Amino acid sequence: MLRLQNVQTYYGNIQALKDVTIDIEEGEIVTLIGANGAGKTTTLMSICGITPPRKGEIAFKGSRIHQLKPEQIVKLGICQVPEGRRIFPGMTVVENLEMGAFLRNDKAAIKGDLDMVFDLFPILEQRRTQLGGTLSGGEQQMLAISRALMARPRLLLLDEPSLGLAPLIIQQIFEIIKKINKENGTTIFLVEQNANQALKLADRGYVMENGRITLVDKASALLANDEVRKAYLGL
Repeated sequence: MLRLQNVQTYYGNIQALKDVTIDIEEGEIVTLIGANGAGKTTTLMSICGITPPRKGEIAFKGSRIHQLKPEQIVKLGICQVPEGRRIFPGMTVVENLEMGAFLRNDKAAIKGDLDMVFDLFPILEQRRTQLGGTLSGGEQQMLAISRALMARPRLLLLDEPSLGLAPLIIQQIFEIIKKINKENGTTIFLVEQNANQALKLADRGYVMENGRITLVDKASALLANDEVRKAYLGL
């Protein structure tokens, strides 16, 4: 479904990604783990067209997308839930969700998708007229995921969904991510510092260090890998 081939991305003269190659098959959950500053978020930004690669290629469903604008990439079915959630704090829950469907004009289907996200996150239905900025951190994360789902993505990019959340809420968020993958059929690329949770959830995983992919394997194999356990799992 998605292929990054020898991607090199820069911030000015500083190279952030160094010949990154990643493959994601349709229907998978794939996770990218690594330390702070390894280049994980830059990888997502390169896919989304926000920080386009200077060299290499990114293809979605066999078509090159690395020269497209971000809004064109969203139209193809790729949507990102950014680190830090970045909801619209002065808008209500429903208004935030409607922004997720901004590029759509199928009003009846949008109403159905609103019902779908309220089924996934019942607390959001209870808060539907509440301003996004007054929600708890966990509720804001639920809203950010739901806003992305309103775009009907084929590929959902998640950047640190567990960041700053209590363990009980983290567990709930990861269960919902699994449900989105299994029941909606949405392919998921998950960037996450909580390597233990991410690898338990994913089918396959990549390890990134200093802008390079250093390991790729089934998630279960990475969980059992001594180097990964020592570096990222605290074991």
